[in-house]
Amino acid sequence: MHSLPDSPPPEALQTFLERHHRLFVLTGAGCSTESGIPDYRDADGAWKRKPPVTFQAFMNEPGVRHRYWARSFIGWRWFGRARPNGAHEALARLEARGRIEKLVTQNVDRLHQAAGSRDVIDLHGRMDRMVCMGCGQRVDRQPFQLQLLDRNPSWAHLDADAAPDGDADLEGHDFSAFQVPGCGRCGGLLKPDVVFFGEKVPAERVAESMAALERADAMLVVGSSLMVYSGFRFALAAQKLGKPIAAINLGRTRADDLLSLKVSLSCAAALAGV
Repeated sequence: MHSLPDSPPPEALQTFLERHHRLFVLTGAGCSTESGIPDYRDADGAWKRKPPVTFQAFMNEPGVRHRYWARSFIGWRWFGRARPNGAHEALARLEARGRIEKLVTQNVDRLHQAAGSRDVIDLHGRMDRMVCMGCGQRVDRQPFQLQLLDRNPSWAHLDADAAPDGDADLEGHDFSAFQVPGCGRCGGLLKPDVVFFGEKVPAERVAESMAALERADAMLVVGSSLMVYSGFRFALAAQKLGKPIAAINLGRTRADDLLSLKVSLSCAAALAGV
């Protein structure tokens, strides 16, 4: 363990980037907050709000599913319109210069791809796509959104504050009345093509990410507290491989004791000179 300077000089991150030419980049919710997508955790890494729906509850409790889809129906209006910010654009520029071995994101918003990044692993999946839990068919979210509107026209006028991952703070309604269509092919249960809490990240995504980390010179964490093991595992692996880790995050991370450098700025501000 080692202690980090409280306030590294502004050029410290640039020096880190110049010193390590092939970066394994892991991004989290803090990378997208400046695009208007709220995050889950506070500066101490604790939950700001009630934890998200678990996979088990979504699959086994119809009431939970109806509530989830009613809120997501409202939340998709703004989530689907979110645009990349300066952090996404800076990482796309780094990739274009051949400086990124692999960009692995815990986000499900596809904003890295919208900014121009090409070699991206969506570790937790993508919210713009649906998967049938019966036949495995994958379909785009927007047509499904139109189906929800067609089935639930009285919900169209409702509004609510934005919540993480396309959720909305919608309460005080009879969610059991919200109708959710099934799979067009088999009638099965549709789920966002994302990894819910309590669900495992597909092994092939982890393996591909680990292989990229082994090839990289260093690890750069952008906007993640690493409180979830799916991301923290890469910091542990980087330490074991002897690769330095830098992090950009407003607040504590689970890997603070493993970091060579920590920059406590917004992601867009920290990467503005890239």
